[in-house]
Amino acid sequence: MTSFASQLDLRDLIRTIPDYPKPGILFRDITTLIADPAGFRAAVDGLVWPFLTAGVDLVAGIEARGFILGGAVAHELGRGFVPIRKKGKLPAKTIGQDYSLEYGVDTIEIHADAIKPGDRVLVVDDLIATGGTADAAIELVRRSGGEVVAAAFIVDLPDLGGSARLKEKGVSVRTLLAYEGH
Repeated sequence: MTSFASQLDLRDLIRTIPDYPKPGILFRDITTLIADPAGFRAAVDGLVWPFLTAGVDLVAGIEARGFILGGAVAHELGRGFVPIRKKGKLPAKTIGQDYSLEYGVDTIEIHADAIKPGDRVLVVDDLIATGGTADAAIELVRRSGGEVVAAAFIVDLPDLGGSARLKEKGVSVRTLLAYEGH
């Protein structure tokens, strides 16, 4: 495994799009990071490294960028991958978890048989903001009988409180870089 680049290197590869998806938001777009081979490798290495000896059984990735990162992390750890999808996207029997959005409620799901009791699961996504989706993903893992080893993200927006929210619930959070002032 190669050593991962400094946070400054990763930050330089993330595009910031002002006023997306609405005025006043600075959208942190990791597609430019994952398009860069060295940047993608560095990000995956940074997400994998702390968990090499953590006894992870499965990696769960949150739709959609969490699929890209989570799949790569699972591959590097030599573990299976569990997709956490939006409601109605998985073909077999599912369990779902609602979570609050700014203007309503949404639901994410996993296959009912994806996680066995006692499985140690690493939850992965690209970014943590308010933590609503990540919190719902963690609840799905726990309802399945799995143990959440940690939640890992490339980007943290600490002003929005997501990392603190997960930590308050006893979840270890790993992020590679933070942007103050979202």
